[in-house]
Amino acid sequence: MVKNHIAKSFTGGIKLNANKNVSSSKTIAEQFIPSKLIIPMSHQFGPDAIPIVKVNQRIKKGELIGEPADKNALAVHASCSGQVTAIEQHQEPIVGEVSSSTCVIIQTNKDDDVSHQKKYWPRDTQTRLNLINQAGIVGLGGGSFPTAEKLNSKSLNCELLILNGAECEPFISCDDVLMREHATEVLRGGMAMMELVGASAILVCIEDDKPEALNAVYDAAGQLNSKLIQIVTLPTRYPAGGEKQLIEAVTGKEVPSGEYPINIGFICQNVGTAYALDRYIQLGEPQINRVVTVTGQGIKNPQNVLVPIGSPISELISFCGGYNDDVSHLILGGNMMGYSLHTDELPVTKATNCILAINKSQEEKSTQIWPCIRCGDCASVCPAKLLPQRIVKAYTNKNFNKLEELGLKDCIECGCCDVVCPSHIPLTASFKNAKYLTEEATTHSLLANEAEMRHNLKKIRLSKEQMKVDRLHAELKSNVRGDNRKSMINDAVNRSRKLRNKK
Repeated sequence: MVKNHIAKSFTGGIKLNANKNVSSSKTIAEQFIPSKLIIPMSHQFGPDAIPIVKVNQRIKKGELIGEPADKNALAVHASCSGQVTAIEQHQEPIVGEVSSSTCVIIQTNKDDDVSHQKKYWPRDTQTRLNLINQAGIVGLGGGSFPTAEKLNSKSLNCELLILNGAECEPFISCDDVLMREHATEVLRGGMAMMELVGASAILVCIEDDKPEALNAVYDAAGQLNSKLIQIVTLPTRYPAGGEKQLIEAVTGKEVPSGEYPINIGFICQNVGTAYALDRYIQLGEPQINRVVTVTGQGIKNPQNVLVPIGSPISELISFCGGYNDDVSHLILGGNMMGYSLHTDELPVTKATNCILAINKSQEEKSTQIWPCIRCGDCASVCPAKLLPQRIVKAYTNKNFNKLEELGLKDCIECGCCDVVCPSHIPLTASFKNAKYLTEEATTHSLLANEAEMRHNLKKIRLSKEQMKVDRLHAELKSNVRGDNRKSMINDAVNRSRKLRNKK
């Protein structure tokens, strides 16, 4: 019998309008094939892959196109069949910003030729982890952390594997529909993860505003007939999907500051990652696509789409009917933790879970910023138990030691404090900038310390050299006094005469 638990809430957080009904009311569209792919060789973590294809080369879906730089790095594969047209620098969204990296450009065709096939799933843990890296599998919750590295924790005594299906961010519904339509695959992938880390059970965590996903997962768990699967229903509260908040809600334990969940016996994985792992085990398919929510009032036909990695965002939006006339800007991710894009000519990456098109009516009205009134609302909703009003004051004063003391690094940038602030102070933006300035100050401090160390070493070296010179001078002076001096002069005169006689 599969157990279904009701989790408690976590510290802080807020209730938000979900805005998910339009996109989640449809099944996943799986027929999207772009005209071209822009596949980055870079990853959010680890070294870039090395392109192993050439221009004009024909490739198949799932074929290796980027070789791992080392044994622990991730491989890159073609997400559609086609022909390589270029290998060049191209912009891509990565880690909250847009940067350039080496990309393989592929002109796609409609052929569904695939190069991958089901592989033997070995018993050896390390071999399995190597295969996961070779399949290019990363976390699909937004962080894109290498899955094999996260699962390489058997020696750390993992008690529970937590499958994160909370999906608390407004507008995003890709995990919801994935669980509805592929619950069995998600749970099978989770069980494979559980075996790798040596956990005693799986907790599948889903918010209570997703009844269809809860029912689908419950039915799939019953069919798999595993006593190790437990389903946990979470109260719908943002940001329940954060790792530390999720662990607090389902276990009552807190992850200490600066530590990871595995340090207290837990590993969290996104349900989409579990699905990708099952696809690899069952079909040999590397991670070449992901479900993306395309939504917002700026989109004519909001829906969830199975998107080949590297697809241009512009073509994905065209597939969803294109823009409405009053669209104002794009956001990658949700409206709380996402970031604006300056163009739609960027590729979908493994970290892309949502494309949100905002129209003018959805834009936040600019409001005047007022002084802080010390109401404390920001502190009451902070899921990291921080004091935002004191952090922003330390940031204003550029007091980096105080920022560290107040726990700035623990801020998850969820934006809860922005929502409740009656003075409309841009707290989250200030914290992001404070982190940047703190890191910059730390770097400058390290460089200054290194420069001072080099300067001190140089002074010591020059001092030693000067002591040697002084000692030699002293010896020379002592040798050229009195009779010794006359003898040295005579020797020099004799050497000079001998040289003249030879000539």
